[in-house]
Amino acid sequence: MPKRLLILTTKLGYQTRAFVDAAQKLGLEIAFGTDRCGQLDDPWGDHAVPLKFENPDEAARRVLQARDLGTIDAIVSLGDRPTPTAARIAHALRLPHHSAAATDVCRDKYRSRALLRNAGLQVPRFVRVPLDIAPSDLLAKIADATGFPCVLKPLALSGSRGVIRANDEREARAAFDRIRSLLRSSDVRVLREESSDFLQIESYIDGVEIAVEALMDRGRLRVLAIFDKPDPLDGPFFEETIYVTPSRLADVQQRTVVDPLERSTVALGLSHGPIHAELRVNDQGAWPLEIAARSIGGLCSRALRFTMKEPDTSSSVITKAPVAHICPSAGQMWEDANLHSLEEIILRLALGESMDAVARERFASGVMMIPIPEPGIYRGVEGVDDALAIPYVDEIRITAKPEQKLVPLPEGASYLGFLFARAERPDQVEAALRAAHGKLRFEIGAALPVV
Repeated sequence: MPKRLLILTTKLGYQTRAFVDAAQKLGLEIAFGTDRCGQLDDPWGDHAVPLKFENPDEAARRVLQARDLGTIDAIVSLGDRPTPTAARIAHALRLPHHSAAATDVCRDKYRSRALLRNAGLQVPRFVRVPLDIAPSDLLAKIADATGFPCVLKPLALSGSRGVIRANDEREARAAFDRIRSLLRSSDVRVLREESSDFLQIESYIDGVEIAVEALMDRGRLRVLAIFDKPDPLDGPFFEETIYVTPSRLADVQQRTVVDPLERSTVALGLSHGPIHAELRVNDQGAWPLEIAARSIGGLCSRALRFTMKEPDTSSSVITKAPVAHICPSAGQMWEDANLHSLEEIILRLALGESMDAVARERFASGVMMIPIPEPGIYRGVEGVDDALAIPYVDEIRITAKPEQKLVPLPEGASYLGFLFARAERPDQVEAALRAAHGKLRFEIGAALPVV
């Protein structure tokens, strides 16, 4: 009998499609648990178990009591919100996974920061404040705990949403008001996160920011890729745009990243599953900022390909023709049977396979998350063919849909799309992504005011 995979996800989007493709490649049967109303009669025809991820104990019980779900051999969760539910189901079924306690703490920036500090890791000074704090008390907390410059952020939102730097008291009050409005907005309140009644204030840490994609394999850390973020992330907002791997940090700096990351996973109790980490690196070493019990989000995983044996260095030429998608597609970008997607690697890990032979491909690669330049209504894009003509650019995915309302960071939670490039060197990848972005011309109409 084929093995059965349970996918927990908040929505059936393009990241879900990537895991489905990987599962089908491995011959797995698929079941879904999604965040939706349980009163509707299977509106998407996917036979998913309707769940409410804000209550992971109840969501896990609902899955375990589902009569038609069948035997579950592996579990993956997409994004931050489903991971505590997945951990509880895995524990009940005795499947390898991060613990419930670890996934819970990774969902809360205050609790995770406290654990890392208590374990002796370098972390920013920080303090948590309620949304109803008086302005004078807010400034007193900053003066006592962090000083200026500082960074104000929500406790549970991801992707730099709601993260704002403040250099003085005026900017701190304005940032606090802006984040409070975001946390009280309907699209955040509907998530019913208790942590949304607070925000965190941290001292600003100077340095270069990197991202690390890794696995915990039965308690052992396996670093898959270190991404440079070549755009300066010094505020006032922290919109991530370009990721490039391998990192161009000096070897000694890259080595200083692995030890604090490994110590962080121990402090948080992470044991088996994907890891996505954000760190700052400066003369004092590496500072863990975020450690998430999940893989990289959106379509960014398409920048990563892996071998399951020693990498083949016999060829140094990339021959693949570029591809453009104006809308998300179910098609596989790579057909080389010797290369494996990140999603396939994660599924194999969930099934209990050894990760000892996994290695990233030899080429440099990268992704640009195309930022939203201004609020408005998305009308369309021109210049895609010109962007694809840039050497080393191999795919463009425009994920914004016509008539979609666009909201930039720090309030927004999406991008216009994704650019991908692959070359011999990281600098070639970065240059290709920037050149391709310069060819794209987005039409954004004015949004009608609400009266």
